[in-house]
Amino acid sequence: MIIRNATPADVPQILQFAKDLAVYEREPDAVSASEADLHAGLFGPNPLVEALIAEVDGVAVGSAIFYRTFSTWTGKPGFWLDDLYVRPESRGAGAGKALLVRIAALAAERGYARFEWWVLDWNEPAIGFYKKLGAKPMDEWTVMRVEGDAIAALAAT
Repeated sequence: MIIRNATPADVPQILQFAKDLAVYEREPDAVSASEADLHAGLFGPNPLVEALIAEVDGVAVGSAIFYRTFSTWTGKPGFWLDDLYVRPESRGAGAGKALLVRIAALAAERGYARFEWWVLDWNEPAIGFYKKLGAKPMDEWTVMRVEGDAIAALAAT
């Protein structure tokens, strides 16, 4: 298994992994991104995110999409993991851990203070996996979101 930086040629696979993740997370129609959207976010003139690909024998079995954040409390940047996906038939072989280890290594190399992500409350296998790696749940926080028409409504107030 190798973990490598994504290339523009990986965009179709990354989009498929995002769709597969949405199905797993019980939101099969939630992905509205296009290949062009992902290409711009990953490889445009001002990339917004980074991506890693896990490969076994030259076949992509998983990916991680992450981006830089900043904490005023620590005064340092961190990483936010947006997507971590490993194909069901490849789970348990170490791809997920290898992707997380690589992101942690990048955070350490860059002097970042945090590496964070969300996990659905019902996803007990993932929660257990993350805890084994040293992650701790931030149960006292509630995720808030403004999207779609609510953004326009808030902006107009």
